[in-house]
Amino acid sequence: MTTGEPTDLPTGIAPSVLELIGNTPLVRLKRLSEEEGITATLAMKMETTNPGGSSKDRPALQMILDAEASGDLLPGGTIVEPTSGNTGVGLAIVAAQRGYHCIFVMTDKVAPEKVDLLRAYGAEVVVCPVAVPPDDPESYYSVAERLVSETPNAYRPNQYANPSNPAAHVATTGPELWRQTDGRLTHFIAGAGTCGTLTGVARYLKEQDPGVRIIAADPEGSVYSGGSGRPYLVEGVGEDFFPDAWQENLYDDIIAVSDAESFSMARRVARTEGILVGGSGGMVVAAAIKVAKAAGPDDVVVVLNPDSGRGYLSKVFNDDWMANFGFTTSGGRTLADALEQAGGMQDLLYVNPDDTVRHAIDLMRTNGVSQLPVCKNTPPFAEAEVMGAVDELVLMRAAADDRATLDLPVEEVLGPRLPTIGIGQEVGLAIEALRTATALLVLGGGRPCCVLTRSDVLGFLELGDNSGGVEGD
Repeated sequence: MTTGEPTDLPTGIAPSVLELIGNTPLVRLKRLSEEEGITATLAMKMETTNPGGSSKDRPALQMILDAEASGDLLPGGTIVEPTSGNTGVGLAIVAAQRGYHCIFVMTDKVAPEKVDLLRAYGAEVVVCPVAVPPDDPESYYSVAERLVSETPNAYRPNQYANPSNPAAHVATTGPELWRQTDGRLTHFIAGAGTCGTLTGVARYLKEQDPGVRIIAADPEGSVYSGGSGRPYLVEGVGEDFFPDAWQENLYDDIIAVSDAESFSMARRVARTEGILVGGSGGMVVAAAIKVAKAAGPDDVVVVLNPDSGRGYLSKVFNDDWMANFGFTTSGGRTLADALEQAGGMQDLLYVNPDDTVRHAIDLMRTNGVSQLPVCKNTPPFAEAEVMGAVDELVLMRAAADDRATLDLPVEEVLGPRLPTIGIGQEVGLAIEALRTATALLVLGGGRPCCVLTRSDVLGFLELGDNSGGVEGD
């Protein structure tokens, strides 16, 4: 018996897993439509049925095929790409079928399940800090470039600039949507990340009917909806720069969605429709509901779900994580209740890592506080941008030992990060945490709000929550 490619495969057997990419189903979001009073047809493109579980399988295959054809990727080569996970999975699947090694560069914002998943496909994964600018040597863009230069026979697909990315959706996703909706599609909503999906589908649909409305869903803080590129926690969408596939003239609207709304909607979709979507899936559904509620009964509104929520079980679908980041509220008296009755919160007091110790001491003395978080960038901050904290007692001892300490940057005397607690968690939980900690960093919507000390909590209790300041307000 000889081995090799059979010449007469039964018609129900695909030659390889790559043949299973695309032709994903479209399903009506029936219960959400009923709950929201939507009269239009609201449907979801289920990209989770691709072999890698996401829409990124499409451009991954197209980029590799085109690189082989151009000679940019040679037999036995190494694929190097910065990715939040899904593109990496698609590339790893194609690489496994076609004999390539993969190195993927990710930020520490990405869920650990995604790192483990890429390694399961045999890829090498390099993790970099998220709270650095793109041109920093430690950014995942810079590290990827260095690895390409150091690795023999390396090829970087560069999904952000590769024309094969949107071309994959012009060739596959767009035609599928038009066929599946019998040419009745009126609105298309997708997340803006590399913009390959959004732009590719828009190009095809606008050719069929220029009146089709294309809507970009974007995390609050991303440049696409007018932000600086930070801070937000939703993964795989949004950016701090405009990639080559960004083609604003094709988009009829851009809807910014907060982390809180994105995560809440992801959990709602799972429990209402039985469809497990990730944070970015929750984001696009939240945007799509706004669009569909304004649409008419003859409209067909399609939202593209990019991936599954299985990669976010430790975050979006973890009750403790959601509570600690201030996305959910407990049933008892919460820190939010206490803070409101104490007069509310003002701007977070903080120092940057390059501020001097003298400046930190002056800030503490002026505001009557004893701890300050040390944060990169400018507010509002992401939790990941909090480097640590400085404490008045530690600074006092350091300055007493050596007066020159006063002119050192704060990062030279940086202490550990303060323990965190969600603003929606009970005051009693804060009391328990303050048994071992002198202060807590309160998070609301994933962002640092204020520093809470033992004296603050005593003020709530002693005065019946009617007054008392909060350190860091």
